[in-house]
Amino acid sequence: MSTAFSMAPLLRQSIGFDRFNDLFESALRNDAGTSYPPYNVEKHGEDEYRIVIAVAGFQEEDLELQVERGVLTVTGGKRERNAAEVTYLHQGIAQRGFKLSFRLADHIEVKAADLANGLLNIDLVRIVPEEAKVKRIPIGGQQPVLQG
Repeated sequence: MSTAFSMAPLLRQSIGFDRFNDLFESALRNDAGTSYPPYNVEKHGEDEYRIVIAVAGFQEEDLELQVERGVLTVTGGKRERNAAEVTYLHQGIAQRGFKLSFRLADHIEVKAADLANGLLNIDLVRIVPEEAKVKRIPIGGQQPVLQG
């Protein structure tokens, strides 16, 4: 039984909402069982955000961050270690591989990433270019005035 459904009938009268449809369907696909590893998305000010992912047991070389076409992908996987290094009597810390994807909104860029105390912090910033900022157009033929 499939949980995905098409929103095409709802969007027939709309222009430019294809991306909304993609986001909605992507959320439905990714929602099923993607609770590992746990993460938070935080807002730190008007244009600053942070994604915090709990990656206990992973080292920097076990993690990879990549941005492609507006999607931030975080993958993690334990590298092969020498089996003679450690013998687990109980292994309760999950160290299985994972892949998380975050669709970034327009003008959101990854500023930095840091691994500390088992938490991967990914700092994001929204940088709006001048041509995308709101312009007030006065009536009467004067030049536009930039807002903010």
